[in-house]
Amino acid sequence: MAAAEILSQHFELGFTYTRSTGPVVGKFLTGLREGRVYGVRGSDGRVLVPPAEYDPLTGAALGEFVEVGQEGRLLSWCWVSEPREAHHLQQPFAWAMVQLDGADVAMIHYLEAPSAEAIRSGARLGISWAAEREGFITDIRCFTLLEGAAP
Repeated sequence: MAAAEILSQHFELGFTYTRSTGPVVGKFLTGLREGRVYGVRGSDGRVLVPPAEYDPLTGAALGEFVEVGQEGRLLSWCWVSEPREAHHLQQPFAWAMVQLDGADVAMIHYLEAPSAEAIRSGARLGISWAAEREGFITDIRCFTLLEGAAP
């Protein structure tokens, strides 16, 4: 078919609504803005961080908030030697599974460390807060190794 015979029309797909974060995720994000971390207690007593809106076992709505610590334990990690442009940290870092004190479920976030050799599973980590917090997960700039962080 010749190019002159092809019909085309510009089309832009748009979403004309705004989604709220809701009471559970909203509490978590507001807490981050205030320099606090909240989880939610599930039906089995476990504290989930980040909080889930619905119980993973029963499907019931959750709403018993628990403030957890700002330090935790490194469960697992993966070193990123060449960060991509979209990464929050632009120097080598680790993706880390961190179980905060008082939480029963780990969260994944950035771990800033001098090298992969400096990291050990079981190490103690602390939150490094962003200089300006807005209520986003990036309010936790990253986690860092604490003094004597070796397990």
